[in-house]
Amino acid sequence: MLLVIDVGTTGLRAALVRDDATISHVEYRASAPDTPFPGLVEFDATEMARLVLDAAHAAIAAGGEPITAVGVASQRASTIVWDRATGTPIGPGLGWQDLRTVGECLTAGAEHDLRLAPNQSATKIAWLLANSGDRDPADLCFGTVDSWIVWTLSDGAAHVTDHTNAGVTGLYSYERRGFDPAICAALGIDTAMLPTIVDSSGPIGSATALPGTPQIASIVGDQQGSLIGQGCIRPGAAKITFGTGGMLDICTGDAAPTSGRRSPNGTFPIVAWTEPGRVMWGVEAIMLSAGTNVEWLVDDMALIDDPADSHVVAAACETTDGVVYVPALLGTGTPSWDYGARGTLLGLTRGTGRPHIVRAVLEGVAHRGADLVAAAEADTGLTIPTLRVDGGMSQNPTFTQALANATGKPVETSPVVESTTLGAAFLAGAAIGVWSDLADASSAFTPAGTIEPGAPLDRATWRAALDRAAAWIPELSALDF
Repeated sequence: MLLVIDVGTTGLRAALVRDDATISHVEYRASAPDTPFPGLVEFDATEMARLVLDAAHAAIAAGGEPITAVGVASQRASTIVWDRATGTPIGPGLGWQDLRTVGECLTAGAEHDLRLAPNQSATKIAWLLANSGDRDPADLCFGTVDSWIVWTLSDGAAHVTDHTNAGVTGLYSYERRGFDPAICAALGIDTAMLPTIVDSSGPIGSATALPGTPQIASIVGDQQGSLIGQGCIRPGAAKITFGTGGMLDICTGDAAPTSGRRSPNGTFPIVAWTEPGRVMWGVEAIMLSAGTNVEWLVDDMALIDDPADSHVVAAACETTDGVVYVPALLGTGTPSWDYGARGTLLGLTRGTGRPHIVRAVLEGVAHRGADLVAAAEADTGLTIPTLRVDGGMSQNPTFTQALANATGKPVETSPVVESTTLGAAFLAGAAIGVWSDLADASSAFTPAGTIEPGAPLDRATWRAALDRAAAWIPELSALDF
């Protein structure tokens, strides 16, 4: 039995995973961040640690048998700085969505030629240091959520992260495969604060805070965990997670990228995972809002009562009758990274009804998924033969059919909504011999179903709609990170 701690943006779970890749028990705890002002996203790291231990102990008790190993998966780039001696955070945890350091990112670009984004950890660390009084950096620890959870599970014995998480902090050098002292110096970050980077799969430390002191055997960022959990471990294999936003990740193999910067088609390189003596790379593409658009239909437009209703309502019409929706509530992301684009609804007539609008929203997210696929294929030179999907929207038949139609590719749905948990389990199990290797582990993944493409969606009209949505707020469109 493997225990996986999976800490997301709005909640965390402790799951028990068996060697046939089935999840036998899950303990969930809500842990939504606070937004004290627009653009600020904070969380209580101490409370997060308490909830992790509570959920883990409850899951182990429910399972009734010893835990062989622990895997940790987490949201990436959210930032915590704490006192090394006491384990007390020096300020709030800053969520990856937090935008308070936009100015610092622009300054870093102008003064140091650094391409940093506010959703990375780098400027968040600098902000926490600047707002915590005079402290000796040697007395402090920085960590992303994975580091904080491992510190908690090991009672402070292990201050580590892995390459999948370190790679999105803004402090990581793809050439060095480690933290870059020059970037740290430019931002006033003492390298003594930084965690040791370890492999995603391998012995990391003992979870002395849990019964039986099981071995912590994996750490992985949530999107890479989902990639591995859906068995996408060979070049060209790709998945999209359709949660609040949408993340496409594609495995590219063992050839390292020449730069960590964003590519011409709006994707960027990631470390997919590491094992002892092996680094696997990937590319990531992002849509800034996916499921958020369905929540908008529920919470703000009151067109449907529940996200699941979107399938039933949309199925009441065969087409949108020319209605097109651009899901750019927060901008677009890959490929254009237009932060000033805004959601756009076009083609309305007197005959437009609720089903047309709901279907247009689902098809709009599907079109954005096709944009991510096109960008990833263009930047990598690889062809994605089949697209695997997880996340809340992957359970919507109207949406997944629209995605297959927009991409022209078969779409395979995950048997579990959140494949991140399986990915962390595969990495941990491969490390301790539950499976012979990661290929053996991922072979346990079986899609819940396959959706073949049907009548293609109108991509030319879609691109015209994208042009209409672009640069609605020119000041935000001018931002480039």
